[in-house]
Amino acid sequence: LRRALPAERFAALGARARLSADCGSPRTELPRHSSGAASPLYRFARTSHASAATGAEVSTGRPWVCVAHLVGLSFPAWPDGRPVRIQGERGAKLMRVFQRMGEHNYEKVVFCSDEDSGLRAIIAIHDTTLGPALGGIRMLPYATEEQAFHDVLRLARGMTYKASIGGLDLGGGKSVIIGDPKTDKSTELLRAMGRFIESLGGEYIAGQDIGTNSRDMAVIRGVTKHVSCVHESAGGAGDPSRTTAYGVSCGIRAVLKSTQGSDSMAGRQIAIQGLGNVGFALAQFCAEAGARLTVSEMDEPLAARAADELGAEVAGVDDIYDTECDVFSPNSIGGVVNDDTVGRLHCKAVAGGANNILAEARHGDALARSGITYAPDYLINSGGLIRCHEEVFGRPTEDFAIYSRVSQIYDQTLRVIRLAGEQGISTSAAADRIAEERIAAAG
Repeated sequence: LRRALPAERFAALGARARLSADCGSPRTELPRHSSGAASPLYRFARTSHASAATGAEVSTGRPWVCVAHLVGLSFPAWPDGRPVRIQGERGAKLMRVFQRMGEHNYEKVVFCSDEDSGLRAIIAIHDTTLGPALGGIRMLPYATEEQAFHDVLRLARGMTYKASIGGLDLGGGKSVIIGDPKTDKSTELLRAMGRFIESLGGEYIAGQDIGTNSRDMAVIRGVTKHVSCVHESAGGAGDPSRTTAYGVSCGIRAVLKSTQGSDSMAGRQIAIQGLGNVGFALAQFCAEAGARLTVSEMDEPLAARAADELGAEVAGVDDIYDTECDVFSPNSIGGVVNDDTVGRLHCKAVAGGANNILAEARHGDALARSGITYAPDYLINSGGLIRCHEEVFGRPTEDFAIYSRVSQIYDQTLRVIRLAGEQGISTSAAADRIAEERIAAAG
């Protein structure tokens, strides 16, 4: 790094972070793990853009980017046998990165930076046993880089389980862009993100998520083919949000069948938290089926729209947890069932479209002890992924064909509930077991 970077860039890395070995130029042969794969400390990958994380130019005229790549838990040695050591505060942070990756066997994490566009992003690939990792690009103004890192890891792992339990030939991945989509998003930033995705050679396929949309995916399509959820005007399958919402409605019907003896929504009280693209579409499906709605949403005009168009009662953002209802349906951020909220819920079931509804796995057990049936989020919100799967593999994406497949979420949810009852475990544990068995069989 000392040779590769200008002196001022190297100094900016931090005086307390130092390597005990001279890394040499970017063209130096990297140390190899005993498996023959590149070192788990770093590998270097070329990208096609003009300004990268390091800014180190090589003979091809392209910059190189530092990519953390886990292929083992032990640190390697350089070719001459000297051990690699990183000391100081940054060394401690790097060790935590590898510890977090090792907790659930993440395959790869890519830290992306482009100074020209202002891009700061992380791509996480959890598992590709079943196929290439597909997951959306989430853009949020994370308070810290650590918060973004934590989020992308949780989301990527969830995508692995979502694809597996849905019977899809896909692995799990996700990416996050640190920034406010209302003020920081630009064509240049999206194209820079696309170039990082292209550099992975198809290991990761992007899609839309919170803060991004199908038109953004069309921009990214301009620099890489490894993207889904592309707007119809650019030849893609479009926004999958309504398909996701339909799958969540199937999950709600399944938990009603389990807890009430009938899957009819007529007259049932559904509390919907979050009225984004998925949440509002879900509210429409539920209202059309005769459900009574209580909704909460930070965007007051959107909440007012639900009241006017769907006859929904509007609750405060925090008050929604205390609402008496048949089903509590979180459809915004994750981690909303946690130590502070699990005891406040007054519902018979939890079934929503948000990812990672449970703050921790133990909260699934807490729901079960409280007599609340939980429909695992990565199962019932997989409708959008099913649509993207068909798009990626060039299959028909007309609503009839897609919705027919998504409707199977109803039966799969009932299967998970039955398995949990038979084995005396939580529904979240039962869903994990089904997903893990399919991955193990394929591996």
